[in-house]
Amino acid sequence: MNNKTFIYSSKPWKISSSTGMVFFTFICLILFISSCSVTKKLPAGESLYVGAKIKIQKDSVINKKEAKTVQTQLEAFVKPKPNATILGFPYKVWLYYLFGEPKSEKGFKSFFRKKFGEPPVLASKSVVGANSKQIGLLLNNQGYFRSSAFGVLSEKDRKATAEYTVSLHERYIVDTVVFSVKDSSVFSKAFVATKARSMIKTGMPYQFDVITAERERIDRVLKRRGFYYFRPDFIIIKADSSFATHKVNLTFEIKPSTSQVARKLYSIRDVHVLSDYGESTTADTLKKQEINFDGIKVFDRTASFKPKIFADAIGFRRGVKYSSNVQDVSLSRLINLNGNFKFVKNTFELVPRSDSALLDVFYYLTPLKAKSVVVDLNGTTKSNNYTGSNISISWVNKNAFKGAELLKVTANAGIEFQVGGASSTLGALNTTRFSIESNLTLPRFTIPFVTINPTKNQSLPKTSINVGYEQLKRGGLYDLTSLRTSLTYAWKQSTAIEHSFTPILVNLVKAFNFSEDFALEYFRNPILYEEILDNKIIISTAYTFSYMPQNKANSTHNFSFTGGVEVAGNLASLLSKLTSSDGSSTTLFGVTYPQYAKFDADFRYSYRINQSLRVANRFLVGYGLPYGNSYFLPTVKQYVAGGNNSIRAFPARTIGPGSYLRTGSLLEQTIGGQSGDIKLEFNTELRAKFNQYIHGAIFIDAGNVWMQNDADIYGADAVFGKDFYKQVAIGTGIGLRLDFNYLVLRFDLATPVRKPYLPENERWVLKDFNLGSPDWRKENLVLNIAIGYPF
Repeated sequence: MNNKTFIYSSKPWKISSSTGMVFFTFICLILFISSCSVTKKLPAGESLYVGAKIKIQKDSVINKKEAKTVQTQLEAFVKPKPNATILGFPYKVWLYYLFGEPKSEKGFKSFFRKKFGEPPVLASKSVVGANSKQIGLLLNNQGYFRSSAFGVLSEKDRKATAEYTVSLHERYIVDTVVFSVKDSSVFSKAFVATKARSMIKTGMPYQFDVITAERERIDRVLKRRGFYYFRPDFIIIKADSSFATHKVNLTFEIKPSTSQVARKLYSIRDVHVLSDYGESTTADTLKKQEINFDGIKVFDRTASFKPKIFADAIGFRRGVKYSSNVQDVSLSRLINLNGNFKFVKNTFELVPRSDSALLDVFYYLTPLKAKSVVVDLNGTTKSNNYTGSNISISWVNKNAFKGAELLKVTANAGIEFQVGGASSTLGALNTTRFSIESNLTLPRFTIPFVTINPTKNQSLPKTSINVGYEQLKRGGLYDLTSLRTSLTYAWKQSTAIEHSFTPILVNLVKAFNFSEDFALEYFRNPILYEEILDNKIIISTAYTFSYMPQNKANSTHNFSFTGGVEVAGNLASLLSKLTSSDGSSTTLFGVTYPQYAKFDADFRYSYRINQSLRVANRFLVGYGLPYGNSYFLPTVKQYVAGGNNSIRAFPARTIGPGSYLRTGSLLEQTIGGQSGDIKLEFNTELRAKFNQYIHGAIFIDAGNVWMQNDADIYGADAVFGKDFYKQVAIGTGIGLRLDFNYLVLRFDLATPVRKPYLPENERWVLKDFNLGSPDWRKENLVLNIAIGYPF
């Protein structure tokens, strides 16, 4: 689905200060009356639970900051959570009772209750008693030994508050950490060696959850080192505390009852793969009909897959020591083999011998249907009065050559009309577009002498070969054809770090069938339209680095970074010199080739304030450096600003470069116009979650694009210089997001705060804010409708 931008306008309206005060008083009165009506609808003898209060009675050695931290933690810990409120009014409970008791589970009343209402949280003395015990347990688990809590329920007007008094004693500190063993066996040495990276350090507070996590960590380390049958519950932790010093000595030991099976170091004997697993298939059947390839025994009844893909994906071989790392990596690779398998199951069987330390490995794979056809139909509406539709048909084969190769062939056709202000010469039809593209992705590197490390990388490296052709007709102006091909290698260094390298990308662009309308525009500004007239061949090399850690939904800090570099023209220049008579040609086979370097960086950071509030930020930097026979970047490689994923107070391509003021000429409106070689942009949003489906935002966007050199296209004020900060566009606004899990529908209403194309002393326009003026609203309110978040 495509993004849309609309200009909002309505009849003027105005609210006086006295009217506003009366309105506010009226709203408060309504909330008070409604709040009383909510409690009247509660079950007889029940009170509405409105929250908890916690009072800390601390030892003198505990400072106020520590006590406040504990208090805040306990306030978030106690259950249940009270109903959501606005200015103290439980509006969701009010909505719950609004239409009375539903007569059935499928009617409107039931639907309304479930989607918008919330059943009342009722006060309970038994819950307060249980909370008191849980608070004491929590504090003791955090090292506040002998601490306790006592709670009472305070009720008034059928509203109840839980009041807890907490007796907080001095916290215990870890003094020593010892890993104790009874012998010098291989297992004992491995167990003691896990202490090197222990989570528990001398001097840290005693925390039971950290001790539990340490036990899990030891288990993971031992499994990585080959102890397949070891379990966390084989570890016991002894804590020796001293009341006088408030210190704890921790000793980690192995249970004496732990069997020798768990203490053995295991290696792999045989590796078996069943590529079309069914419930009727047994391990015995598998072993009788399988073939051996590179140490992997493969059973494939339908001969659907080449055995090599399993050899590439699976890290285990005969004689290799068992490792949970290799197990996880192998499973991840099989699951991510271009979506060929619906289920992947992995088991290990102990070789039946009394002294065995060998394991047989079995992989059971359930394949998906390889071939499919996807049809996508969508519509577009743009801020420059253009609307249209687009249809694409894709044929997909996820196992094209029986090696999990993903082949996708896509045909695309679309049209765009100018629905208002169309030129009589051009007619209503403005643009038609047709393209066909083929992309082949191989689950391996197609580079000689490059091998895959079986113990690293959660997914196999990929090689993508892309070939595409596009034909575009801009009605009444010109035709454009583009032929593109590329070779790309992509691989993951870890779950967070990914690399992409395109050693060669070739794009041949040709324009023809120029009209008289285009000729008139060309003579007005020949440099601006020279890019369209010139046929060109872009030969470039690109690299992209991505750091995207798997952030947890409730983590406080989330950060990601994507950066890239692209260099074009060097290979074309070399070929040009080799093929030209004097070695100084600036064309290749008679076609102009641009020379440039591009550097891009995308920083994203978000900070979670609480369960409902998060601040999200993005900083974009784009720097293009034309050189050689280029004075600016090709139009298709330049940066643009504005639009629903950029500076939302301005429609797309209406900002910059620098302080350039758009003239609104025919061709400039048709093509889109404003772009530059350099881009700086910063976006920040305060995102609020009202309920599961409705989210809101307040945002500020700032940035612009600039030219690298003064090519007399946009003027000297379009070139990046020391006063660039005076040319920054700024917008602000509010947003409404409807989150349906499978998609997010976004509405962002924005207005400019600073317009860089105005005279320097008139660029700050917030002083002109006049919501009551229809002309101001038409000029300054931009409603962006889009799918997904802007960043």
